Amino acid sequence: MQDASDRSLVLRTRDGDRKAYGELVERYQASVFNVCLRMMGERREAEDSMQDAFLRAHARLETFDEERPFGPWIRRVAANLCLNRLKAHRSEPLPLEHVVDRVHQSSAALPERAAIEHERQLRIRQAILELPAHYRAVIELRHFQELSYAEISSELGIPLSDVKSHLFRARKMLAKELDANV
Repeated sequence: MQDASDRSLVLRTRDGDRKAYGELVERYQASVFNVCLRMMGERREAEDSMQDAFLRAHARLETFDEERPFGPWIRRVAANLCLNRLKAHRSEPLPLEHVVDRVHQSSAALPERAAIEHERQLRIRQAILELPAHYRAVIELRHFQELSYAEISSELGIPLSDVKSHLFRARKMLAKELDANV
């Protein structure tokens, strides 16, 4: 039996089928969690944000255009929710020592090459977390969500010129931070 399409699941959810939305959640929970983790930097915050994103999406499902893909939409809902939380709480990223401790704990069983790559990915993740929230958001939407500049502008409600300058500055800050930690 072939899986139901996202469109079909959205339509069934609108008709009151709770199992249909549960299936959408199952399909996208990993990718939504990853968005939240990259934005929030802490597992518990990411889990809470993921849950809130699915609740918010469910409440706004009537506004969703079922002709468009569901995955990018729910990930944008999550990214916007995380950005709003970051702005509201002005949360600080995890201390680098905390991230490095996690790397060493989780990479102990990995072969050396995989452990090096894992550490590199965590350094990148930490560098992204150290960016101001508005820079973090454009990096997330451009490089992880693969949105166009125009789509980012629309999603964040900022001019296209701001998207471009935020991305330029964020990339410059990331390069500087990553070069300093090599």
